[in-house]
Amino acid sequence: MSGYAIAHLEEIDEISDGRCPWRPVRPHLGITAFGVGAWTARETGDRLINEHDESDDGQEELYFVTQGRARFEIDGAAHDAPAGTFVFVPPGVPRTAFAEEQGTTLVAVGGVPGKAYEPHTYHLWAPIKPLYDAGKYAEAADRGRAAIEAEPESADAMYNLACCESLAGRTDDALGHLRRSIELSEQFRAFAKGDSDFDPVREDARFRELVGVS
Repeated sequence: MSGYAIAHLEEIDEISDGRCPWRPVRPHLGITAFGVGAWTARETGDRLINEHDESDDGQEELYFVTQGRARFEIDGAAHDAPAGTFVFVPPGVPRTAFAEEQGTTLVAVGGVPGKAYEPHTYHLWAPIKPLYDAGKYAEAADRGRAAIEAEPESADAMYNLACCESLAGRTDDALGHLRRSIELSEQFRAFAKGDSDFDPVREDARFRELVGVS
């Protein structure tokens, strides 16, 4: 078995967390070595890339405009990017992008310098986030539990599920899934320590032990 995969852009379903719809290329093709996704504008003026700076995880990002024309705004400066343009942005630098033409499409590839890639599963969380944002934590937790059954080794999906369960008053479930997320990726220990989603369980001795608070 060769293990290669081929997919046309339109074969990868768009998903959204209520902001910019995107196509999760990495999980669709089964890529595990780097992150990659694609965005396509329906109308001129559509935002293609949410404003962010990658300061949390230190990820470098390379964008490539495959068709149409984009306008990048990087660290307060605007840059024209017609089809065929590469745009590289290091971590800590604010960036966003808008479509200057209908159908503008760009692909983003990312990774953290000097660190083995840890696959993220935001594609599992994105359809659930609107429930979380609306305060429907129990429903979000139910959806989240179903999502991690598809990818039970996903540390970030496990963490997000624990957040929803904490806010929904499901303390035992929240602590169990938080523990598992930390086992899968140590970074979530520090995240949980300052995350207000865990305020409902913050004084629980089990939580304090998990995050290293005496």
